[in-house]
Amino acid sequence: MMRRRGGALVVLVAGLLLLAACGSSSGAKGSTLGVDDFATLVATDGVVVLDVRTPAEFDSGHLAGAVNIDVEQPDFGTTIADLDTSATYAVYCRSGNRSSVATAAMKDAGFTHVQDLKGGITAWAQAGQPVVTG
Repeated sequence: MMRRRGGALVVLVAGLLLLAACGSSSGAKGSTLGVDDFATLVATDGVVVLDVRTPAEFDSGHLAGAVNIDVEQPDFGTTIADLDTSATYAVYCRSGNRSSVATAAMKDAGFTHVQDLKGGITAWAQAGQPVVTG
């Protein structure tokens, strides 16, 4: 009985370590950035700012220069297939959940530089960063 528990503990610890590694935000293809680092990124020439919320959410307020591609639309995969996979993308949504899904899909599609805004536009606005409406 004791031997079985010890083995299960080893498997549990190994599994947790693997999950932590998979959830790391420091991967070569992309990462999750806080508001300050994301603001620096979006101010960089050539960076594509991608809002993955619905068009109605986008119209209610978005980052300046953002392109709107709704991650929840069935054609999201085909839409991003038309984008330059070697460009740098700054991706956000409302809270960070949908942008996480979008960045994972983009990485799977071969995008090499994808950054996600931690806390989404909610965190952005709370930090006093500018939001464009309309």
